[in-house]
Amino acid sequence: MSAQAQRRRLLMWLAALSAPSAYGQPNGPWPTRPLRIVVPYAAGGSADVAARLLAPELQKSLGQPVTIDNKPGADGNIGTAEVAGASDGHTLLMGSVGTHVINPLLWRRLPYDALKDFAPVSLVATVPLVLVMNPGVAQTLGVRTVADLVHVATSQPGRLHIASGGNGNPTHLSGELFKRLTHTYMLHFPYRSAASAQQDVVAGNMDLMFDALPAALPQIKAGKLLALAVTSARRSPSLPELPTVEEAGGPALKGYEASAWIGLFAPSGQPAEQLARLQRDSVTALAGPALRERLTNRGMLVQGSGGPEFAALIAAETAKWARVVQLSGVKVDR
Repeated sequence: MSAQAQRRRLLMWLAALSAPSAYGQPNGPWPTRPLRIVVPYAAGGSADVAARLLAPELQKSLGQPVTIDNKPGADGNIGTAEVAGASDGHTLLMGSVGTHVINPLLWRRLPYDALKDFAPVSLVATVPLVLVMNPGVAQTLGVRTVADLVHVATSQPGRLHIASGGNGNPTHLSGELFKRLTHTYMLHFPYRSAASAQQDVVAGNMDLMFDALPAALPQIKAGKLLALAVTSARRSPSLPELPTVEEAGGPALKGYEASAWIGLFAPSGQPAEQLARLQRDSVTALAGPALRERLTNRGMLVQGSGGPEFAALIAAETAKWARVVQLSGVKVDR
């Protein structure tokens, strides 16, 4: 699908979100039984952690148990498709930039429609990536800053080996955006997971990668990874002394921002009053100091925006990453 066609669909989706629900109003009190949040990734990742921390707060306000159901596989498509087809009124999705922006841009066939099948409830958190290097490699090459890295990559094209969690993964596309803006060439090695890629950077088999900050933080603190910069628009409270890529990269990286994000979705058939309650309760929970502290301590930047703001973010992210995909020629043969 062209970027122009994708933009038209996004505008239609935004308009539909403000229209009255075609599914009528709920009959009687809701929820009437436990709610289930499907996490389309394995346990332990940022989406899983966020869901498990948010669930108890929603349970308090909704008056029903809220359980987490991990359904990993196919870059998040399996669990996402399950929620797209849910009609029980008690199933939600902890989606991500992968499930709702990147996969629709890269996969030729998806078992769900990211726009038609879902209603955005709340943006839960953004997850900065962090540009990390193997400390020994960095010392050998004299790299201590982003500017040093750009110098090496410019003067020795192909010398640096950059790992990622797989073609089309945010850890990959953030590197493609970096290379495009700096006009540098680094050999890309996609792994089956970001965890596997990180292991090889720590071992020195790979030189560098853009890794999710929550996953990289323990290795950074242990001295096994050298952090050069975070990819978010502002510095992370988890590493306040670490500059952003934009701050450290000079004019070429002006405007660079490549955070991943996590958000709560409901199936598009969820009645409007139920959506409004989910949005209100989610935003309230994410404003609570205890939950904010727990999420922040895990390297996330807490958001808590409502459905319309969340939908606008998805539209902007789709336009940005569509351009990166087009210029870099990234393909996923699935």
